[in-house]
Amino acid sequence: MTAMGVLGILIYLVVLFALAVPMGRYIYNALEGRLHWLGPLEGWILRIIGPAAKREQTWRQYWRSFILFNLLCMLITYAVLRLDTYLPLSQGVGLHLVPQGPHLAFNTAASFTTNTNWQNYSGETLTYLAQEFLMVLQFVSPALGLVIAIVFFRALVGRRDTLGNFYADLVRALVYIFLPVAAAAAVLLLALGLPDTFAGPAIVHTLQGAVQQIDRGPVAAFEAIKQLGTNGGGFFNANSAHPFENPNPVSNILAILLMSFLSTALVFTFGFYAKNRRQAVVLAGVTAALYMAGIAIVYLALVNGNPLIHQALGLSAKSMEGREVRNGTAGTALFVSATTAYTTGAVNAWHDSLPPLAGGLPLLFMMLNTVFGGKGAGMLNILMFAIITVFVAGLMVGRTPEFLGKKIERKEITLATVAMLVHPIIILAPTAFALVHRVGTSSILNSGFHGLTEVIYAFTSGAANNGSAFAGLGTNTPFYNVSIGLVMLVGRYLSMAAMMAMAGSLAAKRIVPASAGTLATDSWSFAWVYLFVTLIVGALTFFPALALGPIAEHLVMMGGAVK
Repeated sequence: MTAMGVLGILIYLVVLFALAVPMGRYIYNALEGRLHWLGPLEGWILRIIGPAAKREQTWRQYWRSFILFNLLCMLITYAVLRLDTYLPLSQGVGLHLVPQGPHLAFNTAASFTTNTNWQNYSGETLTYLAQEFLMVLQFVSPALGLVIAIVFFRALVGRRDTLGNFYADLVRALVYIFLPVAAAAAVLLLALGLPDTFAGPAIVHTLQGAVQQIDRGPVAAFEAIKQLGTNGGGFFNANSAHPFENPNPVSNILAILLMSFLSTALVFTFGFYAKNRRQAVVLAGVTAALYMAGIAIVYLALVNGNPLIHQALGLSAKSMEGREVRNGTAGTALFVSATTAYTTGAVNAWHDSLPPLAGGLPLLFMMLNTVFGGKGAGMLNILMFAIITVFVAGLMVGRTPEFLGKKIERKEITLATVAMLVHPIIILAPTAFALVHRVGTSSILNSGFHGLTEVIYAFTSGAANNGSAFAGLGTNTPFYNVSIGLVMLVGRYLSMAAMMAMAGSLAAKRIVPASAGTLATDSWSFAWVYLFVTLIVGALTFFPALALGPIAEHLVMMGGAVK
């Protein structure tokens, strides 16, 4: 570690929270209809939608609108990908373009609809039309996650029969949050050197007389919402390691801030809804502690590197294999941690080449899925574990399990448990099948512990709607396209369905005044219990897989063996 590297990370954290707190209030005002500076645009879109955007909805009506809208997005995306080169704007990033096959198109449509942005294809193989359509989904999918979190906030803060209107909430999220912030970010990225053009690939002649194709496109606009919406899908196959997506250290830190500040702000938005800022500070504090601990572990692992490479090549300095020198070790460690803590999925380094602990920590972040997380979905997971913690702590000390004045009873804890168990089941079950069946093992490019890590990382990334990959696993096969696609869909919608049902149950309850038997959830003692419950659940569920993967690989490496 260097002093400048540590200082840079600390400055990033200060700026992150300095932006997140006022943004939390801004999101609250935007979703509650208190902002009007883009009123004409908002009103125009709502008039197009019609009367459906004016009616208050119960949780069931809200959820039905949400699911139907997501289904429509996925079907249209699948059609666009299957017909890609036959549609207008068929000029593309590269020169050799073909429509995606049925399995790959299903995977891609599921991926971008669920805010995962897992890519079993190279961005250079898509036309500009497909890239632009996927960019539209990169606006819509995070906004969809955000509005579901807002519904849950509303359910917690009072007794009510309706929870808002899906269409109005979605329009406000897009008009007041994602569109203006992404536009400003795109201008900054243009100034930093990212291209943004609909011209085809540039054909140049090198000094040696060879002909070279330089792929390009509307990258700045794509990159801005890719990071802001915790989407992560790369315009190019190399993603944020590509100099056209991430040309310098300034663009690197801007990308990290874009992917992290809205999800962090949502914690404070919750505080404004709950009218309890201390509750938000407690949840943000314990989550930030996990985040900072992860950054430190990844940074130390990258600094120490792989002693076997050092010995074999006689290196005195750390190996930069798999990393871009322009981003530096600190910039790489921060990006690796942020992209998995916030379930973005963008990469500025080759995760398959990271030291075992540096690759294992992002895997743990996605397994826990509560280290801030993606837009809305991450906040739902934080509140899910908070409710489980309230119930467990209430049983331990004999106090009434209440959260913000709402009693946590059998129905709520059952739904919270369902939402919690979906995640490990859809990770461990398909991983086990892939490791014993030829359709899974035939794509593993590395043997031993690292090969196991590659498989479990792929399914964990899909389940967490992250989208990053070790890239040492050949996943563009019918088995992995379909299985990871299904994992992304179940991971997104089944847990959300359980949380929405819980929102309906909580909304129907009256707020019980605090008493001597109420467990305070806005205290630091509760924060410690919350942290303990989260880590224990994660350890009991995933430690065997981690022990057979990155932990075993690290121990073998330190023992001087190759595998």
